[in-house]
Amino acid sequence: MANTDQEILEGLAEIVAEETGLDQADILLEKSFTDDLDIDSLSMMTIVTHAEDKFGVRIPDEEVKNLATVGDAVSFIKGAQPA
Repeated sequence: MANTDQEILEGLAEIVAEETGLDQADILLEKSFTDDLDIDSLSMMTIVTHAEDKFGVRIPDEEVKNLATVGDAVSFIKGAQPA
């Protein structure tokens, strides 16, 4: 069963908070991974790997550069989940 946007956001916020030490409450849909959350490419790849495991999706390396905001990642994960 596919997760809702809110469930994906909460799960992703948990992963990002664990990787970066940021407060989960600060990880919002409109936040930019690089500009707002100060996440570098290495941390981003770790986050992507954990998100793939958590949500059972595959996020190709070439797609990662398109995930500028938390909302982009939530949308991608939602679309990549099996129905």
